[in-house]
Amino acid sequence: MAIDEALLRSFDPGSSLPILRLYGWNPPALSLGRFQKAAEVLDLEHSRADGVAVVRRVTGGGVIYHADELTYSIVCAPGQIPPTSSIKDSFRLLTGFLLTFYRNLGLDAAYATDVALPGTLLGERTDFCFAGRESYDILAGGRKIGGNAQRRMKGTIFQHGSIPLQNRAGNGLTYMRDRNPAHAEGAASLAEYGVAADRNRLVNEIATAFSGYFGVALQSDVLSEAECADMNTLRMNKYASDHWNLEGVGE
Repeated sequence: MAIDEALLRSFDPGSSLPILRLYGWNPPALSLGRFQKAAEVLDLEHSRADGVAVVRRVTGGGVIYHADELTYSIVCAPGQIPPTSSIKDSFRLLTGFLLTFYRNLGLDAAYATDVALPGTLLGERTDFCFAGRESYDILAGGRKIGGNAQRRMKGTIFQHGSIPLQNRAGNGLTYMRDRNPAHAEGAASLAEYGVAADRNRLVNEIATAFSGYFGVALQSDVLSEAECADMNTLRMNKYASDHWNLEGVGE
């Protein structure tokens, strides 16, 4: 999360190239949405007993348990993507490559708003990410696959999200205060649709989908010295702090 924020803070909308970052989580961890209070939604005694770290994202939304997944983040300026009519519409645009990725793998993937049954409630706030569905959440076989969130700051768009290789929503639910089994029943993963978790292959598939969808050529890169320095400062002063991770204080 410190790297994601360092990339966002270092981005110059006037001169920086758009960024696609792909990464994973080891060991597994819980991430809170920007405005959640850890003690209100998580069983912190349970997470501590199991050694499961809790970190806060700079984006909103509900708790996600990150395990056996690929995670992406995008940093860009509004002028670097096709015009959109609203922030919600930009969310649709920036998740479009994921639809391509899932469909290329043979999944029946679609936006929730396009396949929701009459009377389905979309956009309801939920403490656990996989318990709710936003209009442009992606469903595979009618089940939510991954979660995505966006943040705007200083003329820059930041978006990140999860691509679950295995379905660990049930594991994550055990760390919630509200453990209603129904909250995890609508989650899906690649493995459940017959896609093997070969990370290198999937990274290449994501890159191919991204390049084709946006019509761009990707170049491999590493953090600059300034980004590394900012990341280390954020890691020590913010993301190692319970004030930020548990209470949301210190942004």
